[in-house]
Amino acid sequence: MYEGSLVEFDKETFRKLFPNLAKELESGENKTVVNSVRTDVQAGEKAASKRFTHYDPDVIDFLRRCDTDEQAEEIIAYMEKRGEIEKGYAEKLRKQLKENGLRSFGSKKEENYYLKHGGF
Repeated sequence: MYEGSLVEFDKETFRKLFPNLAKELESGENKTVVNSVRTDVQAGEKAASKRFTHYDPDVIDFLRRCDTDEQAEEIIAYMEKRGEIEKGYAEKLRKQLKENGLRSFGSKKEENYYLKHGGF
C-alpha cells in the first residue's frame, strides 16, 4: 500500500478479514474516552502525566523540603495546630528531628521536585 492511499471495506468483508477486531469494535468494550484535544505537545504531556495525580503530600514530604531544623519545627507545629497530624505523631517527629537531624526524614526535595519527577 502506498502512503496516502485509501482502502475501503464493507462491514461483511471487514468481519471476514479481521474477525477479532470486528468483534471488539462491535462489542463496545475497551472504549477510550477523549475529553479534550490539545495541539501543544508540551501541554498535552503535562496533562497526561499520572505519577502524582491525586497525590497529597504528607508531613514528611514537607519536612524534606526544609533547609533548617527551625523550618521543620514550624512545619510540624503548623500541621499539628491544623489537626493534620496528631499530637503523639508530632512529638515523635520532633524527637526524631532532635536526635537524628533533619535529613533523617530523607534527602532534600529540590525545587520543582514534582514537576521534575512527575513526568510533567
